[in-house]
Amino acid sequence: MAGHSKWAQIKRQKQAADFRRGQIFSKLAREIHVAVREGGPNPETNVRLRMAIERAKREGMPKETIENAIAKASGAASGAQEYETIVYEGYGPGGIAIMAIALTDNRNRTASLVRHTFTKYGGSLGETGSVAWQFETLGQIVVATNGHDAEEIALAAIDAGARDFEVEDDTVIITTEPDQLSNVAEKLQQAGYQIRQADIQRVPTATVELEGSQAQSALKLLEALEDLDDVQEVYTNASFPAEVRGAV
Repeated sequence: MAGHSKWAQIKRQKQAADFRRGQIFSKLAREIHVAVREGGPNPETNVRLRMAIERAKREGMPKETIENAIAKASGAASGAQEYETIVYEGYGPGGIAIMAIALTDNRNRTASLVRHTFTKYGGSLGETGSVAWQFETLGQIVVATNGHDAEEIALAAIDAGARDFEVEDDTVIITTEPDQLSNVAEKLQQAGYQIRQADIQRVPTATVELEGSQAQSALKLLEALEDLDDVQEVYTNASFPAEVRGAV
């Protein structure tokens, strides 16, 4: 893997540089909506909502917009929308596996857009279950070191119930079982560490290294899928050479 980076790492670097292209506020509002529906409107007792709010603030989302999103999701305001989660599976250049997680209020619209994007960028939409077996569902917490020793953060996470960790630049990537995500994030936050991200991820069990034009085409497909308003997250088992990352 020397000289290669996983898609998750590329996304984090990209977000740090330009936040993310596409309708970021719309995606964040949907994220808040689902967090409220799952755990209630109180961020003190709903860790997923608290993380969504903190992320929204980092992205520059106005306080009033955040409050309106919470109110709509909790039924306290008119115009509340109902979103359903749909998982799209398919293949990209080089045969890489791709999963796109959408939150939509119109499944026909979303399916059409996702299918068109796969086709346009050299991929193909597959059947349900066609690539999901190549991913493991895990909780993932991204913690900023902020001058702290990475090993110290990792040890605190393991003591809190984390499964594994990986040091990446100025962050520590903590892996947990899905049902331990909130508990570990809560304890790390209480210990004074800055959590940049805490959510459920689909982590590939093995990666496929791409090179040259295939790598460039695959990155274009992944970014095009992420740019769709209805798509919240995109996962792949591809890894990319450093020189290609800067070329797309």
